[in-house]
Amino acid sequence: MSDIQIHHGAPDASGLRVAVVAARFNEAIVERLVDGATGALLRHGAAPADVQVAWAPGAFELPVVLRKLASGGEVDALVALGCVVRGETPHFDYVAGQAASGSEAIAREYGIPVAFGVLTVDTWDQAVQRAGGKLGNKGAEAALAAVETANLLRSL
Repeated sequence: MSDIQIHHGAPDASGLRVAVVAARFNEAIVERLVDGATGALLRHGAAPADVQVAWAPGAFELPVVLRKLASGGEVDALVALGCVVRGETPHFDYVAGQAASGSEAIAREYGIPVAFGVLTVDTWDQAVQRAGGKLGNKGAEAALAAVETANLLRSL
């Protein structure tokens, strides 16, 4: 048992270059997610100069911006943030699904963490509760997941 190697990532953003890519659609919610993410990064040791935020028009456009940042080789982790609220048409399914699968594809292709902090909710109130309300801030959680994963990858 003592010969087992255990790897884990620490929630320490020191020295990590992290880009947050945020969808402007439903901006009132997403701004709260961005504040949560950037605040968490700074509280966990990131230098302000090592954190950048890029605003995409909507969640559907997140993957192309993530790809551009990942392909430049100048980030250690990415955080995708947005808010897609279910409506009366299937548009929700297409947007949320493509944002999720596109984000995952970038992580796989470039071997860097892409934390998916896009809220996919049925109501506006659900979004509010997940963007700093009683259910926490999913932007902060996504940023810390990206940091922890980046540190885990460094330890492997």
